[in-house]
Amino acid sequence: MPTESQSPYLPFGENNNADWYGKDILSVKQFNRADLEYIFGVAHEMRGMVERVGTFDLLKGKILANLFYEPSTRTASSFMAAMQRLGGSVIAINEVKYSSVSKGESLPDTIRTLESYTDVIVLRHPEVGSAAIAAKAAKKPVINAGDGVGEHPTQALLDLFTIFEELGTGKVDGLTITLLGDLKYGRTVHSLARLLTLFDVQLNYVSPDILPMPKEVMDEVAAKNIPQAEYDSLDKVLPNTDVLYVTRVQKERFENPAEYDKVKGAFVVDPEIMKAAKKEMIVMHPMPRVGEISPEFDDDPRAAYFRQMEYGLYVRMALLAMVLGKA
Repeated sequence: MPTESQSPYLPFGENNNADWYGKDILSVKQFNRADLEYIFGVAHEMRGMVERVGTFDLLKGKILANLFYEPSTRTASSFMAAMQRLGGSVIAINEVKYSSVSKGESLPDTIRTLESYTDVIVLRHPEVGSAAIAAKAAKKPVINAGDGVGEHPTQALLDLFTIFEELGTGKVDGLTITLLGDLKYGRTVHSLARLLTLFDVQLNYVSPDILPMPKEVMDEVAAKNIPQAEYDSLDKVLPNTDVLYVTRVQKERFENPAEYDKVKGAFVVDPEIMKAAKKEMIVMHPMPRVGEISPEFDDDPRAAYFRQMEYGLYVRMALLAMVLGKA
């Protein structure tokens, strides 16, 4: 296990675990830079523990409810693995249509029921603001695993942790970060853009005309005096990009299939295109991908998207330990 002197994120300074015990994780807006130092410090130690020991009993006797109203592979399994790595147990509810919800049960009632059996609830729901509604109803901690096209705060945290770990701590300030693809419906880029306003970065948005970054997100970024610019071509920004964050065009968010067909292959990252990119940079993706990154690029050292999945495990382990008072 890394010692405090070995961790690049320590000392934690103003922050400590008492600030997080029993708290909800609902939005990136609740974090400041000191919070991130603490979270990433704990995640860094979790990484060391997993690499050395595998599993341990930090949360033995604790139970997580994984409540997913939308399909999920990575986020759901990541939280399950995180809880089990920490010695806890999981109640997984992935087919909500077969539960009491299908009988008309309200979200607050479902939450109150589940917290009778568990210590922490992870929620994914298709409606914006659903996590806040759940948190208001609950006495136990609620972690937002995605609320419609709103936010995905734990994804943004693991994304930023990936940047720190891949490019080196202290190197976020001064980076140029390009967000590519579906920026309208992609809740991961909404949360990441907001979180990055805590740093001195340049944000570029590259998307089809009908899928731009929402005005409300751009207004929040502008209010923090973070330079940002919109483009219709990756060619214009790729040579200066330090982090290329790619998102898929989400078919499930389109009411008109014809509109989806128009934009589904608008941008594809492949080895030929990446010849114009820096040698020292990374390509990220929240996954799943559906053609926007060529598999031929996977073996490039700059392809960080599968390592990004692993970093997510450590961040979610940290968050679970923190809200349960065991970090």
